[in-house]
Amino acid sequence: MESSLELGNMTRVQEFVLLGLSTRPGIRNALFAVFLTLYLLTLLENTLIIYLICSHSELHKPMYFFLGNLSCLELCYVSVTMPSLLLGLWTGPCHVPFTACMTQLFFFIVLICTECTLLASMAYDRYVAICRPLHYPLLMRPQVCLGLALSSWIGGLLVSVVKTSCIASLSYCGPNVLNQFFCDVSPLLNLSCTHVALTELVDFISAIVIFCGTLLAALASYSAIVVAVLLMPSAAARRKAFSTCASHLIVVGIFYSAALFIYCRPSHIKSMDLNKVLSVIYTVVTPMCNPIIYCLRNKEIHVVLRKTLHWP
Repeated sequence: MESSLELGNMTRVQEFVLLGLSTRPGIRNALFAVFLTLYLLTLLENTLIIYLICSHSELHKPMYFFLGNLSCLELCYVSVTMPSLLLGLWTGPCHVPFTACMTQLFFFIVLICTECTLLASMAYDRYVAICRPLHYPLLMRPQVCLGLALSSWIGGLLVSVVKTSCIASLSYCGPNVLNQFFCDVSPLLNLSCTHVALTELVDFISAIVIFCGTLLAALASYSAIVVAVLLMPSAAARRKAFSTCASHLIVVGIFYSAALFIYCRPSHIKSMDLNKVLSVIYTVVTPMCNPIIYCLRNKEIHVVLRKTLHWP
């Protein structure tokens, strides 16, 4: 009975302290200006894409349906992590209540898992469009697109419920300092003073299923696209298709490389400074680059953008 009460007392951590991206006052102001600009640019890009897709009937196609979902996700994604990053750069290490930390973790896991599945769905869409064009209206009919998008969001939600519940149920008896700019899985596991083997196993299995599974699906789709492109008789068509696939693969490669490095290891991560750099890549860089890669280089987007802005 006494040991149970003692354990209960140990779990009463009321807040965590986020050290932020940098604790050096000399560079925090400059970093704040840079990341605030990137944040506003990301919000502007993705909001513009959502508006264009919703307001122009010529963009009511499966590819743009997924792009709209991705842009909506990116808006939520950066709004979950960037405010705490900016607050840390503006004020220094910030105190986050336990409940707020777990809430941020929950939404972060929902969004990162959903993004993985959406990227795989978008790769499949391009595979059907290039490799099976005659079957495209059937295979990518509205019901299928809606089902893929809903399964992405619901899958991310279910994974997040399980992972966040496991992490929130751990005992945190101090210290409570997170060497990160948001509440992330690995730093929280490092602070737990109880056995975390089961939680790490759940984290590892979910990472394998979500990250590796969707990555293999995306790579399989792009590999089939490459084979189909190589068989095209026109050199110009091959160059255009390869350019598009290369751009997509760059974004997918950067996102998955950084995420897999962090989340597909069940052991505690020692190099937290490296983790923060990698976290910046997939929480700041990819949400900003995705609209440019997927949309702003697209001719149909250019046409409706000129029409909206009344450009000749």
